[in-house]
Amino acid sequence: MSIIIKPLITEKMTIITEKSQRYGFIVNKKANKIEIKKAIDSLYHVNVELINTMINPGKSKSKYTKSGFIKGKTSSYKKAIVSLAAGEIIDFYSNI
Repeated sequence: MSIIIKPLITEKMTIITEKSQRYGFIVNKKANKIEIKKAIDSLYHVNVELINTMINPGKSKSKYTKSGFIKGKTSSYKKAIVSLAAGEIIDFYSNI
């Protein structure tokens, strides 16, 4: 079971990271805060102080095509916002 799916790199998350050294990740829905902390510690070699998690529900979507309306739904996901110890950073772009 992979705990960390991908980091959140959005405009809003970038602003939060610059202001308060908090990083966002999309994680497995079944993972708890202890597992998330261990995964981030081992993957990025940083000390995690605080983790906030939230489950974002899927949104219903619809579009109009030649054959009529098509309705669907995006999948829900769990988001973790991680606060690091003072002076530590995570560089997502180091191995590009």
